[in-house]
Amino acid sequence: FGADGVRVGMLLCSPAGGDLLFDESLVKQGAGFSTKIWNAFRLVKNWEVSTEIVQPEHSKLGIRWFGNKINEVISTLNTQFDQFRISEALMTVYTTVRDEFSGWLLEIVKPAYQQPIDAKTYNEVIELFDQMLRLMHPFMPFITEEIWQLLLERKEGESIMVSQIPQAEKFDDDLLSAFEDLKEAISGLRNLRIKNGIKNKDQINIAVKEGEKGYDKFFSSVLIKMSNINSIKETIKDINAPSFMVGSSTFYITGKNIISPETGVFTFTPFPPTITITRNVTEELKKLEEELDYTKGFLNSVMKKLNNANFVNNAPASVVEKERTKQIDAEAKIKILEERIAGLK
Repeated sequence: FGADGVRVGMLLCSPAGGDLLFDESLVKQGAGFSTKIWNAFRLVKNWEVSTEIVQPEHSKLGIRWFGNKINEVISTLNTQFDQFRISEALMTVYTTVRDEFSGWLLEIVKPAYQQPIDAKTYNEVIELFDQMLRLMHPFMPFITEEIWQLLLERKEGESIMVSQIPQAEKFDDDLLSAFEDLKEAISGLRNLRIKNGIKNKDQINIAVKEGEKGYDKFFSSVLIKMSNINSIKETIKDINAPSFMVGSSTFYITGKNIISPETGVFTFTPFPPTITITRNVTEELKKLEEELDYTKGFLNSVMKKLNNANFVNNAPASVVEKERTKQIDAEAKIKILEERIAGLK
């Protein structure tokens, strides 16, 4: 194994305050992580760059999100380093590179097949990649030095070893929270495609019934790009269309929905009209009613806390406020579930 892979593997199996037996699988994980970083570098450097293309809205938002995300990560790392939680700091960097940078940012800004990327997005991605390399360097000195030297033209004698590590700046918690909802919505639409046999290459129309939480129109261009959506409507005529919830917002794949009175089975034709989806009403009702029962039980547990004077008077204000937020979200979800159940009966 390479030195970087061994360093990562040793740190992953050495949490602060505890001993673990050496596990070669973790070293393999470190080696795989090195490969992922290198592949991300190759992807970015192989993009054709055009100065004539205007930066797309989805790329602008993706860059803005990750800029806030990296500042949150730096703040977390500073705390972990101050407390000598080195293994946890590595895991913070590891998941940020693997999930947020490679899994989300690069996918958001990636141009269409055989198409160039606009120069503004490319330069901003290179700058963010540079910052990520600096954060990774204490754990993986060799591959980060190599990529850092190749990422941009460097002066003789320049080294990532003596470059300034990124400093934490303010970040927008609300924006980061909205993006987490966005990720859940994208995953939900992907699961709906799989469940109903809709290929990723086929565009779909969707409608969103916006609740208190779960959907922010600010990120709609990213949702369209990442989910291959033709259009997003803010009203829905047929609440029995294939759907899922994020927070108190409901996402639907829209189309023609017909129910057979004899069999109780829906025949649903989304966009494009060549696809037909069949849905069993009885099964859907059962799942919705189970989810309703669970949500009502959750709300009851929350209300027990809020109705407890000792809890309300003695718990920190932030904890009480969090429970009130849970109450609002649960009540909104119950209302939506009851509407959908009523529509199926």
